[in-house]
Amino acid sequence: MTFPLTQAQAEKLHLILQRDGYDFEPKPHALFSARKAKIVITVYQKGPKVLIQGKDTEDFVRFTLEPEILGEARLGYEEILDPDRFAPHFGIDESGKGDYFGPLVIAGAYTDATITRRLTDAGIMDSKRVTSPTRIRKLAELIRQTPGCTTAVVSIGPARYNEMFDSFKNLNRMLAWGHARVIESLAAQRPDCPRALSDQFARPEILQRALQQKNLTIHLEQRTKGESDTAVAAASILARERFIDWIDKTSAASGITLPLGASAAVIQAARDLIAKHGPDALPKTAKLHFKTTQSL
Repeated sequence: MTFPLTQAQAEKLHLILQRDGYDFEPKPHALFSARKAKIVITVYQKGPKVLIQGKDTEDFVRFTLEPEILGEARLGYEEILDPDRFAPHFGIDESGKGDYFGPLVIAGAYTDATITRRLTDAGIMDSKRVTSPTRIRKLAELIRQTPGCTTAVVSIGPARYNEMFDSFKNLNRMLAWGHARVIESLAAQRPDCPRALSDQFARPEILQRALQQKNLTIHLEQRTKGESDTAVAAASILARERFIDWIDKTSAASGITLPLGASAAVIQAARDLIAKHGPDALPKTAKLHFKTTQSL
């Protein structure tokens, strides 16, 4: 797939590929050529123009080239190539699963063809690709304001999370419970929706069982890279917004900046939190089953 570029767009694309960890290699008559996983991107001197090749071409065009370089949607045949993305369905995703501090948030969004086109045109993409909290919040508000885009969010704060983990003894079962809760909420609002899509669970039957326990008969699809679906991407943004709102609010209230992830900075922040507010503060802010707890 080929797109014409300006010189400035070619330079910006080079920086974005560097940012995203592409490997560069020399190629005749090219300004640069870069490779990553299942995609090769080459910008030729003549034009300049970009040639995109590989299985991930459509995702790259939709989620990187169009919103970050071209500033407009150029793909006009998505409904033919990927009809499921435009068919009515729920998308489910979570945030906070790998973060020591903060809640586990599961969110869902309903989309159909009209909603999908609107969200795609607005630049909705997987929240992991959006590094700015301001942008996350702006996109989340846009999702909520999109007519017909039903949403649901389940946020499990650390105190409740720790209680539930002691009961479930397994993070995947907790995730399945949260996914089922979100799907149940969405289905109550959109009972005509035939399908739900989420990222692939390590054991798919866990989520199926959670839905059966709620007597939900909706068709469930699990797949890797589910966030390439617009509904799942919208859910990821809604979940991330709720997560970062909690982190910001709790950091301000405690006087301790709570870092993301589970790094050395997280360990130091946990020690600072205990020193300032006592050991009882930790279960209210952190997921205690993480190995990070053993390092304090």
